[in-house]
Amino acid sequence: MDQDLDVIMRERRQLINLAYRLLGSLADAEDVVQETYARWYAMTPERRDAVASPGGWLTTVASRICLNLLGSARARRERYVGEWIPEPVPERREWTDGATADPADRITLDESVNMAFLVVLEAMTPAERVAFILHDVFQYPFAEVAAIVGRSTAACRQLASSARRRIRAAQAPAAPTSTRAGIVRDFKRAWEAKDLKSLMDLLDPDATVISDGGGLVIAMLRPLSGSERIAPFLDTIRSVPGRTLLERTVNGQPGLVAQQDGVTDTVFAFRIADDRITHIWAVRNPEKLRPWTE
Repeated sequence: MDQDLDVIMRERRQLINLAYRLLGSLADAEDVVQETYARWYAMTPERRDAVASPGGWLTTVASRICLNLLGSARARRERYVGEWIPEPVPERREWTDGATADPADRITLDESVNMAFLVVLEAMTPAERVAFILHDVFQYPFAEVAAIVGRSTAACRQLASSARRRIRAAQAPAAPTSTRAGIVRDFKRAWEAKDLKSLMDLLDPDATVISDGGGLVIAMLRPLSGSERIAPFLDTIRSVPGRTLLERTVNGQPGLVAQQDGVTDTVFAFRIADDRITHIWAVRNPEKLRPWTE
């Protein structure tokens, strides 16, 4: 039993990484993995022994659970208060409980989890998203993807191809991380100094700010667009006493964290193109900030 448990639990990190990319929520990803393991251990020992590839079985089950959740996500989003933004994750060393947490539970950060990428995934159909993530990110053959999605191999190729076109259309040429970090740092300094001109210079004229409070805290219910509107708005929320800004890695990219009296209440992710900030995602929903506040 111990040997069986060891083999199965080695797959946990892979499953968490897969489910997070498919759902955009670490909390939901953890629930999916828990349900996947529950189904594994609900089988008799004889049935488990008959599984040729436990890792493959677990991936298939987790992917199908995610596919079902994505199918019902539209209805859940319609009930969501305000804008919905994928759950931000910190760099592994920034998890405050890292000394005791199992590192296998953490998300591997790369380009496939940056906020801009996850936002594009949200616009895909469930089948597109699953086919693309399984094949292009996790390198599963289309024949295996087809078995998971319940489509033909040719159909899965088309789904992944459609997803790639969406990604290409939305992505800007990536600047070096050091460049992006410098722009975010300059943005932080200008914001702290209440330098509206510098803020506007760092923002694209058509920049957009999207805030996610989930109806649990104060947040904008609709996106705010235009640097001339965004800069004064940022100045207003920066004026709250006891508020500090910290540079942090958000989904593998340079970002900011706002703390009120030492407690994180907002995580900011950025999209930068042509050395200007085009999008700011501000996650305020406390249910999405567990990794930043625990």
